Amino acid sequence: MSSTSNIKASAPNQLPTAYGILFAMSGSHLLNDSIQSVVPAMNPIFEQTLNLTFAQIGWIAFVLNMTASVMQPVFGYFADKRPTPFLLPIGMFMSMIGLIGFALSPNFYIILVSVFFIGIGSAVFHPEGSRVAYMAAGPKRGLAQSIYQVGGNFGQSLAPVFTAFIFVSLGQRGALLFTLVTMTGIIILLYVSKWYKGQMQDGMMFSPKNRVKTQQSAAPVHTKIKIAMGLLVFLVFARSFYVAGINNFYQFYLMEDYGLTVRHAQLYLFIFMFAGVLGTFFGGPLADRFGRRNLIFLSMAGAAPLTIILPFVPLSLIIPIFFVIGFIILSSFSVAVVYAQELLPSKVGMVSGLIVGLAFGMGAVGAVLLGTLADMYSIRSVMILCGLLPLVGILTWLLPSDEKVRELTSTNK
Repeated sequence: MSSTSNIKASAPNQLPTAYGILFAMSGSHLLNDSIQSVVPAMNPIFEQTLNLTFAQIGWIAFVLNMTASVMQPVFGYFADKRPTPFLLPIGMFMSMIGLIGFALSPNFYIILVSVFFIGIGSAVFHPEGSRVAYMAAGPKRGLAQSIYQVGGNFGQSLAPVFTAFIFVSLGQRGALLFTLVTMTGIIILLYVSKWYKGQMQDGMMFSPKNRVKTQQSAAPVHTKIKIAMGLLVFLVFARSFYVAGINNFYQFYLMEDYGLTVRHAQLYLFIFMFAGVLGTFFGGPLADRFGRRNLIFLSMAGAAPLTIILPFVPLSLIIPIFFVIGFIILSSFSVAVVYAQELLPSKVGMVSGLIVGLAFGMGAVGAVLLGTLADMYSIRSVMILCGLLPLVGILTWLLPSDEKVRELTSTNK
């Protein structure tokens, strides 16, 4: 028994991968992000029933993403100092409160307040969720993050399905059905939180004893690591800007330029998002094999030719091109998180929130900007602009290689 405890305390990453916990976190991530996806799924309904402008739709996306995303590194920072396992179900409960308000909102301003609560609940969930995935990963960090993140991406991909099969028929109050989803999520997260608390008590990496030891031995962060982190955030921001444009406005482009109905346009959006789910799942194992920086580069620069031509192709070609774009561009979703965690292994919660949160929250700024441009010019011009964004992926080669990252972090120990 004593030798087992020593292994846990001294080499937590050598423990076997806890697949049960990873799949539980993936399932709860799916439920959490399903709640978030209710918000963009309602956009076509609000445009018709409340006569919202594209700019107002952009502001809804802004509030959701700024609270759900920008607050993540804040919660992650405090969680690094004092991990709190039961924040996970508390975050889901806050999302449920916001969801109820969202379903009953009579006007644009009450919608914004309700979306704020949904966003805060998600901001509480994500840093601790990434931390649990890191703890449960064992030696398979890329695979573990893929399992965890694929649940969230699948939840986000359900937005067009919700629109087509729930909100077109039931309208705004159909969102009340999703309170059952949050209740299920709370039950799952109570189970995960008990495991998380047990790992801390057994002397895992985030226990108070090990956290104090890490803080006492922490060296100043290398300048090259700071530069790499800044560049990584910028790259994720550019990718998020593109995805925000697709998720919030491409359906309107299909309706205006190709004459599709609301229900039909959702099919195309679902194909893009579902392809992203597959890309997220396979991206982690591929990065474990071929390198994290290499996959980040391919996920953006590789998608750029297709994103550029997408606004100009006939309707018959959109589905295959859209599928390939979704798969490629989101294949680095989990990889970017692992790369950031390996840059700063002593600040897992904060960097997870920074990559999954702050960088993606900046995509919310893009949603407001794109909505304003769509009102001023046209949806088509916005889609053409979005298509150019993945070109910044060329800058990935300025990031240190995986071997260089290990070298830099070893000098920080």
